[in-house]
Amino acid sequence: MTVLAVRRKGPLGLERDAWFLVLPVLIPILLLSVGPLVYGLLLGFTNASFGRESVTAVTGVDNYADLARDSLFWASFKIGLIWAVVVTALQFVLSLGLALLLNQNLRLRWLARTLALVPWAMPEVVVGIMWRLVYHSDAGVLNHTLRDVGLLEDNVDWLATFGMALPAVIVVGVWAGMPQTTVTLLAGLQNVPKTLHEAAAIDGAGPLRRFWVVTWPSLRPVVTAITALNFIWNFNSFGLVYVLTQGGPGGETRLPMLFAYEEAFKYGQFGYAAAMGSVMVAVIAVFLAVYLRSRLKEVDQ
Repeated sequence: MTVLAVRRKGPLGLERDAWFLVLPVLIPILLLSVGPLVYGLLLGFTNASFGRESVTAVTGVDNYADLARDSLFWASFKIGLIWAVVVTALQFVLSLGLALLLNQNLRLRWLARTLALVPWAMPEVVVGIMWRLVYHSDAGVLNHTLRDVGLLEDNVDWLATFGMALPAVIVVGVWAGMPQTTVTLLAGLQNVPKTLHEAAAIDGAGPLRRFWVVTWPSLRPVVTAITALNFIWNFNSFGLVYVLTQGGPGGETRLPMLFAYEEAFKYGQFGYAAAMGSVMVAVIAVFLAVYLRSRLKEVDQ
């Protein structure tokens, strides 16, 4: 008679032996990600501030009440939403066009694909410094080029002029974020069966019709996932904008992360800055839920 050993299962339905394999990955996540996140959320309910004589006390929802009345924060929050939405949308449209082009059987396609990854390989600080030189009012290549073609008479300080700074920074954000979106969409395009395109072509469907009927339905899960992730990454932007403008001029490019950074490390209001972070975490959680839902649907299919 065969005896089947019944293994006991622990929390989350995992066999107890499996926890020894999960723990090496789970412990760093708990210590380096979940722990600081929980600490930051709790810090938002205190008056923690910088100073040797400062005493931290629980203040309940006072920080959030002050935050609700803080017009500067909500102006920054609005700028952050504009930045995230516009950059994410432009990244997707331009990256989709580039991915469709790189998916064609072109000469030197391997070289074009390699060059498309160059911005991805560059650190944000290097990208910021490079574009500061491009936008420089006196020695910048942009002003020099526009003057040569007769589109400008006087130099423009793109990063320090109201009405110009945010669009200029958005251009840099789109340029820096396109490679990862392009690669993701290109991978999705390569997974679309060629036989479906051939069948649609035989039925008389043109390129645009084939895209909407064949390519888009297959690419939709990838589009949902990369768009949600791009919005999260863009809304969390800090380093690139900090190097370019430090939030200026006059707060026109002060993203929420920059605002929270200034409150914490410039003015020493750690509790108030943590409350700002909690609001941003709530916004990000919504888009993270969209991403996870799309992934679960993809797995179910």
